[in-house]
Amino acid sequence: MLQSIKDYSIEKIVSLLLSMVTSSSNENLVRMTYLMERIPKKSYYRERIRWIREMIRENHPSIEFPRRILRDLHPNQRDKWITNLAVNHLLSGTNKRKAWADREGFYPPSTVVISPTMRCNLSCYGCYAGDYEKSLELTIDEIDSVLRQMKEMGVYFAVISGGEPFFMENIFEIFRRHSDMAFLVFTHGGLIDEKMVEKLTEVGNVMPAFSLEGHEAETDARRGSGHFAKVMRAMDLLREAGLSFCGSFTQTRENTPIITDASYIDMLLDKGCFALWLFSYVPVGRSPDLNLMPTPEQRDFMRQKTAEFRATKPMIFVDFWNDGPIINGCIAGGRKYFHINANGDIEPCVFCHFAVDNIRRTSIRDALASPFFNRIRQRQGEHENLLRPCMLIDHPDTGREMFATSGAYATHNGADSIFTAFAENMDEYSRAYAEIADPAWEKEFTGDAGAKRRAK
Repeated sequence: MLQSIKDYSIEKIVSLLLSMVTSSSNENLVRMTYLMERIPKKSYYRERIRWIREMIRENHPSIEFPRRILRDLHPNQRDKWITNLAVNHLLSGTNKRKAWADREGFYPPSTVVISPTMRCNLSCYGCYAGDYEKSLELTIDEIDSVLRQMKEMGVYFAVISGGEPFFMENIFEIFRRHSDMAFLVFTHGGLIDEKMVEKLTEVGNVMPAFSLEGHEAETDARRGSGHFAKVMRAMDLLREAGLSFCGSFTQTRENTPIITDASYIDMLLDKGCFALWLFSYVPVGRSPDLNLMPTPEQRDFMRQKTAEFRATKPMIFVDFWNDGPIINGCIAGGRKYFHINANGDIEPCVFCHFAVDNIRRTSIRDALASPFFNRIRQRQGEHENLLRPCMLIDHPDTGREMFATSGAYATHNGADSIFTAFAENMDEYSRAYAEIADPAWEKEFTGDAGAKRRAK
């Protein structure tokens, strides 16, 4: 009876939230935060909601982002993302994750990345997934099983990668089966046409993230002639239908000046982009090239520009490597996420191509509790400077140690090169970046400066 009352209360709150979405005024946004604050049990989430409420009252530029959700999105996608992501995953889900942790003895990750297929019609140089066999593909039932296991933990948000996910037949069946979840799908964008936009509108719980390299010249050089125009057309179709989408960049030594240019960010805003995912090139996958890695100076410049954009642009920015201080370090190994490749191998990270478990012989719970993942999480806690969180490029000795773990295997040919052929190069890179990141950590994130940042 008590549980049914709690469920009814959440349902009532969701109903009230959805009844308020026709107005994007500051007053209405504030009222919505008070409703949301009633759902999570963890004080951390309630404090974050209060922090957002103060930003609304101060009319911070970033508050234009939730206003865009209420004002610009198609009602089906708007209501799905409020219900599935904000309530099911972030607010109600955290209560379920806490209960799961109390029962199992460790906290579950916040999401899973699944690569359902390795099929792709492009041959991008430097593709991190380029050396997996193209024939690899999970079945619908295997993906369904993974998502059901994640929801048992309280996880209602999943990332779909690849390969090109939209090459998989019946991928929309997964989105329909799990209509209570939110999905972020990384795509090259070349398959999105009017018919697919209709499907995306129908399910409402999918947000595409388009991979770009920069302008037309940079994108077509890596992805093929005419590809940039296809992505721009796909963005137009989604914007006209009232659907949200993201951009995704791999920072390289070559495109850093472009993706750090405010005018380029403004171009994506004009196209209708809601968020940007920023990654750093790592020499894994197809024909690894150390010369594509951004220099340590460029990496730090990207970090500074991302902070600037967050304070001035109505868009969400997620910087996979440089956001360590925000998310308290490396998120791999099940601390915040993990990766299931198209062969079912359970990898620590999409860039760590080795595993000890596979979904065809191991439950997700047992893989997360394995000595392998436990050891990774233990080593993560040993790294004090959160600007240097990664066990591949910041602490390569840790990566080599994990790869040498008993039972660990490379998940494709050549996956070990970052730990063998490039070991000295990775050590050199980590030392060079430490010369920049260590002083920055001391200056910006410790003492009084750190306290001011945390207060924000």
